Amino acid sequence: MKYRKKPVEIEAIRLLPNQKSIREVLNFKGEPVVTKCNTAIDAFESYCNYRIDDGFINIDTLEGVMKANFGDYIIKGVKGEFYPCKPGIFELTYDKV
Repeated sequence: MKYRKKPVEIEAIRLLPNQKSIREVLNFKGEPVVTKCNTAIDAFESYCNYRIDDGFINIDTLEGVMKANFGDYIIKGVKGEFYPCKPGIFELTYDKV
């Protein structure tokens, strides 16, 4: 038997190795980044620097914690779940709408 994937629109954002991108991904996932005081800004910058040095951030998925490497897309699924997707797979699977 053959099957065809149902057409479904998803939201996604690409993770890049910079603080702006990390902030956008965290906000996209519903983890607001508050940086209204020097302590918060310093903590966020330290967090970003560690993640940039590691080359990834962790994403909580329905299957557990997964690594999202820089360059990966973070997808919000149809049930509100999040998961990383490699660029090649993403580009073969999804078209921009």
